[in-house]
Amino acid sequence: MALSRRCRCLSQSQTLTKKHRANRSIGLLEMTFVVCLLAVAAGLLLVPALVFVVECAASVFLRDSPPALRPTGVSLVVLIPAHDEREGIRGTVVDVRMQLEASDRIIVVADNCTDDTAEIARSAGAEVIERREPHHRGKGYALAFGIAHLEGAPPDLVIVIDADCRLTPGSIDALVERASHTQRPVQADYISRPAGDSPLSMISALAMLVRNRVRPRGLLRLGAPCHLTGTGMAFPWSVIQAAPNLGDNLVEDLAMGIELALLGHEPLLCTEAGVRSALPSDRRAAMAQRRRWEHGQLDTLRRYGPRLVRSGLAQGRLGIVAMGMDLLVPPLALLVGLLVFVASVALCVVMLGGSSFPGWLAMLGLGLVGVGVAIGWARYGRQLVPFRYLLLVPFYLIWKVPLYASFFLGRRERKWQRTKR
Repeated sequence: MALSRRCRCLSQSQTLTKKHRANRSIGLLEMTFVVCLLAVAAGLLLVPALVFVVECAASVFLRDSPPALRPTGVSLVVLIPAHDEREGIRGTVVDVRMQLEASDRIIVVADNCTDDTAEIARSAGAEVIERREPHHRGKGYALAFGIAHLEGAPPDLVIVIDADCRLTPGSIDALVERASHTQRPVQADYISRPAGDSPLSMISALAMLVRNRVRPRGLLRLGAPCHLTGTGMAFPWSVIQAAPNLGDNLVEDLAMGIELALLGHEPLLCTEAGVRSALPSDRRAAMAQRRRWEHGQLDTLRRYGPRLVRSGLAQGRLGIVAMGMDLLVPPLALLVGLLVFVASVALCVVMLGGSSFPGWLAMLGLGLVGVGVAIGWARYGRQLVPFRYLLLVPFYLIWKVPLYASFFLGRRERKWQRTKR
């Protein structure tokens, strides 16, 4: 009896030991799977972080070119799309006229206006064409309308300026010279000033500075084309005529530049030309603007990023590959948020006995983004954004969480809406 009982106990002990080993084996497999998944996620995020810091670092080595001289005999039309811009259209028209020659034309496209934008633009000296299609709103429609209007007597060049922007001295001459010489789309240096000294506006201005000035200058230094940013754009007539009608696309400028690049017309940055605007002062208006821009950017990233890289590699066009890699860098707040999330999960895995490798990859990505922002601020942003505002960047990231959540949860911004000034 005692021997039989001992045998049963030994058998039960062996069974429990096997179950324990099996459970432990399953646990190790699960942990290994989680570690691999985190490593892949961190590695994928490391790629745009690396692209970002390379662009920022390259921008430091770009030298400014001397002021450009406008070539003679080039016919020019400045096209200004405007929707309910009565507050600022006069100043924009007058500002542009100061840099034009007598034969140049300014055409304001008064698009579905409900105010006296058209009358004010005429009184300021612009030609005005009015468009009335309430069910088709958007800057893309306005541009297509203006281009169609010019087809009867096309100019050599078309420059597009937003109705709320101002030009730096010599910008028109620089854009005309560069576009005439290269026969490519040309993008001016475009930045937005903060509206007052609110932390939100300051950090938003820094984010735009990095996106619209630092990174394009880095691409130029690397010999790569840039993306179009919507205002201060110059096009040879044959190029803009080939541009697709993008209708109410949220970021019609970005998509236009990509489509033109795929057709062989790669946009080029012109640092001698500058366009300036002011960010909205109202918090809700600022959020609406960022929501429209960044939802549009994310959708464009999804649609065009891999396509640009594939097309560039297949055709041996490194410029297209560079545009694709730049496009694959998501908005910085989203990139940082994803890296922080991966690093946090990786820390939990380490506490449970897993590998620390994914965590180090995520931390490396965060470090690269931080270095890139620091380079951009130190080289180009000191006068625009004082250092003390950089300490508030974490709060800016928190402010952006609902914006990205709405995109990934299916509540995407799909229609163009004018930003309240």
